[in-house]
Amino acid sequence: MTDKTSPEYVQTSLAASLTLGFQQGSFHRNAKLKGLNLLLHYEEGCLGKCHFCGLSKTRREGAKGKTFIRVDWPLYSLKEIIERARENKQIHRVCISMITHSKALEDTVHVIKKFKEETDLFISVLITPTLIHNMEFLMAMEQAGADRIGIAIDAVTPELFDRLRGKGVNGPHRWDHYWDVVRMAVEVFGEFNAGIHLIVGLGETEREMVEAIQKGQDVGTPTHLFSFFPEKGSPMENHPSPLLGQYRRIQLARWIINKGSGSIDQMKFDAKGKLIDFGTDIEPLIQMREPFMTSGCPGSDGKVACNRPYGNERPSGPIRNFPFMPEPEDLEEIRRQLE
Repeated sequence: MTDKTSPEYVQTSLAASLTLGFQQGSFHRNAKLKGLNLLLHYEEGCLGKCHFCGLSKTRREGAKGKTFIRVDWPLYSLKEIIERARENKQIHRVCISMITHSKALEDTVHVIKKFKEETDLFISVLITPTLIHNMEFLMAMEQAGADRIGIAIDAVTPELFDRLRGKGVNGPHRWDHYWDVVRMAVEVFGEFNAGIHLIVGLGETEREMVEAIQKGQDVGTPTHLFSFFPEKGSPMENHPSPLLGQYRRIQLARWIINKGSGSIDQMKFDAKGKLIDFGTDIEPLIQMREPFMTSGCPGSDGKVACNRPYGNERPSGPIRNFPFMPEPEDLEEIRRQLE
């Protein structure tokens, strides 16, 4: 029997599995996946112990491996994924996600090369900084064909990061090292070709979240924003998702900062760290609609390709990251949420 592990086999998101025709099904409101999300796979799993993650070693045994970022990740051969991706004109980009495993660096470079040789897709990598100690592997990824790098910092303060990902859970990840690798990635891939992932709702204040977005911007990395969704069986399975008003405010703040049309210095927060003034009129931004769409790496048209339909919420809604342009009725709902 073949050992179904990476690099010859990788997992795909449920959305990617449907889009490539491995499974049958349709997307709510006819959403279209534009970015193929892949995940390296090993029998031992990920060695991380992040409290909120579906891949974590701390996840209850019965639930382990079932979901990651809310959805199932079925396993397929890399060869067949590439063949189907090559024929699918809807897909603009592939994002290869590493996990904390000793083989992940070498296997990631292998998968990048395969996609570069056999497709014309743009290639992103969501890296595991804990495995990276110098620029060598980042340069190898770039030389193999990756044009973008993502770093999932997730928790936005040193204390939260340590408590949920580091020493507080006997996990291997360290806050300072993650930011060192962010700076390395910017040096190798260029300003704003490396991005940070941040998760709203892990216990931070709105001010702390906006501070992290600004920190990323200042070092040359835009923010790709996620809303916390409790993974069943994880230690945080009973932790609530952030309030919709909170998430909308952070989406607007991210847009303002990442588009260079303002900074945290112009924004105001109350005594509890809630964002109460953006320093600019937000009505034109609401009418623009794009601030509420998924933030991620772009495709050939310059628009976000990594649009992850319903990765943050159930399709029944309410939608947090819109995988398509919000409709007028969506805007009315967004305005109510912001109030």
